[in-house]
Amino acid sequence: MDDELDPTPPVEVEKQEQHVIVLVGGEMDIDRAPLLHEALRTLITQPDCPPDVVLDLSELTFCDSSGLNAFLQARLTAIEYSRRIILHGPNQQVTKLLHLTGAHRLSPIT
Repeated sequence: MDDELDPTPPVEVEKQEQHVIVLVGGEMDIDRAPLLHEALRTLITQPDCPPDVVLDLSELTFCDSSGLNAFLQARLTAIEYSRRIILHGPNQQVTKLLHLTGAHRLSPIT
């Protein structure tokens, strides 16, 4: 889907004291995954980033392997910076992708 036609922004950030919520919406594919990867890397490496980074996937309508790669790269960065990635509210398609690849074992899913 063309970004101009997708009304849902790919990433929104809401910082709280013990965690930060990253709202990921729309379609996460090869065109948008680099935006997510960069946003997560920038957030996680900030000194004031809370210990838990919650990726709220409830508004994510589609995710391909490049989106999954962005999640996995964020997890590696989080480990490096003593932070934790938590996946929240993935839809059926994203849940299936996580299970097919074994990625569901790498981060808590709520």
